[in-house]
Amino acid sequence: MTTDSREAERVKSALPATLNGVLHAFVAFDWGEEIDLRRATTLNAPQSVAPVSRPITIAYRPRPLHFALPPVELDLPTGRHQATAEAIVFDFAAVSVALHVPFSLTPVELSAVAASLSKPEAVHQVARAILRPLFETLKPAIEGASWGELTEEYFVFEFAPEQLSSDAVLAHASEWVAGLVRLEAEPLSPEEIAEAVRVQLRYGRGDLLVADWAAAVLIDSQCDETLQLIEFANLQLLEFREIDNRLDERLTTAWGVVHALARQRLPLWRPFTAQLRGLGELKVEANTVFERAQNVLKLVGDQYLARVYRLLSGRFHIDVWQENIQRSLDVIEGAYKVLADQAAGWRTELVELTIMLLLLVDIVLSVVRG
Repeated sequence: MTTDSREAERVKSALPATLNGVLHAFVAFDWGEEIDLRRATTLNAPQSVAPVSRPITIAYRPRPLHFALPPVELDLPTGRHQATAEAIVFDFAAVSVALHVPFSLTPVELSAVAASLSKPEAVHQVARAILRPLFETLKPAIEGASWGELTEEYFVFEFAPEQLSSDAVLAHASEWVAGLVRLEAEPLSPEEIAEAVRVQLRYGRGDLLVADWAAAVLIDSQCDETLQLIEFANLQLLEFREIDNRLDERLTTAWGVVHALARQRLPLWRPFTAQLRGLGELKVEANTVFERAQNVLKLVGDQYLARVYRLLSGRFHIDVWQENIQRSLDVIEGAYKVLADQAAGWRTELVELTIMLLLLVDIVLSVVRG
């Protein structure tokens, strides 16, 4: 028996012939600057979109709004699958659509489904389509309403402990788990397998969370709060990406002002007041996102969930995103400060020159009159 055959036998012995579970697809969007949640609750949503409540021990402030969305169908390699859908809307104008797809598939079929999700355009289209009526309904409550193309998605393969043994999976089917979290059906190298399953967390004896950048495998019987935290972390990553993109645009604008000023003999009086004001607003927004990232652990009343968030933050490189954003803010602010200091110095010199001219004129007039 070859090495590949022995490996296949080990995987087969660790996995049931048919796996029952739920695929959770989280897709995050940005809708604008801010949403007045109080006003949003007074707007009449379409009949197919009704507010719902679900138990949350994560004390968001303010608490976001939840909406049940119409059921949809997803085209996957194993056919068309029915999915329930819901949305969560935050006051910072970010929204996440959660698609829940029950499945009963073989391990090979599930690997094919995971590989297809590496190109999530179809999932994006479905999420946008079912979310459009809610966006139009809540639009009057959204400040700077603008639904951009930027998205962030994350997939979770959920199994019950009765379906999969976490010990057996880690010992004999780590390659299969690595393929799911990497959204890859082709065989991976031993190094990639080890890296894919490196970040894992266990609470009970039968529980397991293996999380990577694109997806996670979750073996748990009571995982609603874990899923909510995963959804929030994915939404948070979108916010960091959104601010980072806007800062790139501001940095380009800042360098444009610098070059324009360098070509002028005399600087303008107020060439960058508007830019400085806009930068200040963006800095406040960035700091708000930073505070949200730092304070989320204080809002979580469960040590296990706090560990889940730290695990996801590491996989999503939240700290790196925050450092990059802060560095961009500092660079832009430094560029505008240099320009402001130069303009202020020029105005001081102009005032001094004007005073000297006035004194000179006064002396000349005195001489002429004398």
